[in-house]
Amino acid sequence: MASRSADLRIEGVGKRFGEVAALDNVSLDIASGELLTILGPSGSGKTTLLKVVAGFERPDSGTVRIDGTDVTAVPPARRDIGMVFQNYALFPHLTVRANVAFPLEMRNVTSAEIDRRVGEALALVELTGFDRRLPKQLSGGQQQRVALARAIVFNPRLLLLDEPFGALDRKLRETMQLEVRRLQRRLGLTTIFITHDQEEALVLSDRIAVMNKGTIQQVASTTEIYERPANDFVADFVGESNIFHGIVSGPGTVTLEGGRQVRAARATETGRKVGVLMRPERFGEGANIFAGTVTEAVYLGVSFKLRLRCDDGLELIVRQPARGGLPAQGTRVTVGIDPDSIHVF
Repeated sequence: MASRSADLRIEGVGKRFGEVAALDNVSLDIASGELLTILGPSGSGKTTLLKVVAGFERPDSGTVRIDGTDVTAVPPARRDIGMVFQNYALFPHLTVRANVAFPLEMRNVTSAEIDRRVGEALALVELTGFDRRLPKQLSGGQQQRVALARAIVFNPRLLLLDEPFGALDRKLRETMQLEVRRLQRRLGLTTIFITHDQEEALVLSDRIAVMNKGTIQQVASTTEIYERPANDFVADFVGESNIFHGIVSGPGTVTLEGGRQVRAARATETGRKVGVLMRPERFGEGANIFAGTVTEAVYLGVSFKLRLRCDDGLELIVRQPARGGLPAQGTRVTVGIDPDSIHVF
């Protein structure tokens, strides 16, 4: 299946519903062949942004350009965009073949070409031989694959996926994530994926755009989003976090609220108010030493998650390899963290 993947530029898009600003001057550039995930909590504006790209919502301001062409006022059917929804949106009375063939029939493709393309699309999603079944005869994962085949069968310029795995159980969800990533890479298809699940975003994406209250908080690679979040919201939303605030009291040193000093390699501007992020899994040995008492301990298979109350009142979440028994409440623990492992923002 040949790709005619396009780049996408969203410039200054705004959308209000009454007094609520669903989108507030949103701008994004997505490269041809890229998979960008829009990550955010419920109500952050991510689905509204997807609807603006698809043409189901008209923005109050701003433009949407596909391959340099302004499509802001172009109807959805003329944008050549494939979409997959959480509820699959399959026609229950049509067979798998008829569901996948539908976009081609709407485009007046010949019967012979429809047969070829439907067979190719079903093979790509590993559903060869399922063409005569009805949706009710399929599992949830199989229905999602049919929806995916229907979205790619007409060779769209963009693929939009709106929380497509929300109705699947965890194991199947993880399987489908890998399958979508494999398929997207194979086709080189420019893709926007919407989710509120941070792990899903980290697994799937080339880049992640984190949204909150109708604005883009940060756009970056998966590594940068996790290791170097731009602000409190991103740090707290993506991954488990220990977030503190303080003032840079000298080169490489931050004095936290409460008086504790920590060494942080990226603390360079003396006198500046900063946030300090320490990821739970980064604790082990290091120059910054924290001694305290276990107030909560959870077994997670490969690791223990511990909540520590330090002697100076600071509370930390720490992950340690699951070796030996799970520490009991009241156990004394000492951990360290390296200055290079502390992110300052």
